[in-house]
Amino acid sequence: MNGRRRRALLATVHPLLEPGERVEVTTVVNLSSVSVRRTAAFAVASAIASAGAMAVIPVPTPMYLTMTDRRILVHRADPVFAKPVEHTLTVARAGLVRSEIKERFVNSSFVVSPAAGGDGLKIVFPLLGRKDRDLVAAALPVAA
Repeated sequence: MNGRRRRALLATVHPLLEPGERVEVTTVVNLSSVSVRRTAAFAVASAIASAGAMAVIPVPTPMYLTMTDRRILVHRADPVFAKPVEHTLTVARAGLVRSEIKERFVNSSFVVSPAAGGDGLKIVFPLLGRKDRDLVAAALPVAA
């Protein structure tokens, strides 16, 4: 994440921090993946609808993930102006576990869920975010 994006994110996150809480990682992620099958179907359908004039492909909404020593905060990112738009999610880090990292050509991901069980959150890291992915993964134990 470049300096301008990081400063904008930290300015948004700072009022949400508890006393003594410190930021450990900030990165750009996606919280859902767009499958190749869905992308191809959408492109073909849009090409047919426009009589071949254009093809449109879906792109996941970028999110900013901030990991502190106590919590994980997620903000929706404005893709045009590189600023956080709205606070989407806050999860306490205590009791969270993660799945094994799934490596792909253009991204990697893992699922974060409560150790007691329940729904998980799939976090997809872009190719350039591997260093940040490793920092987040190191902070969360692997589920047994």
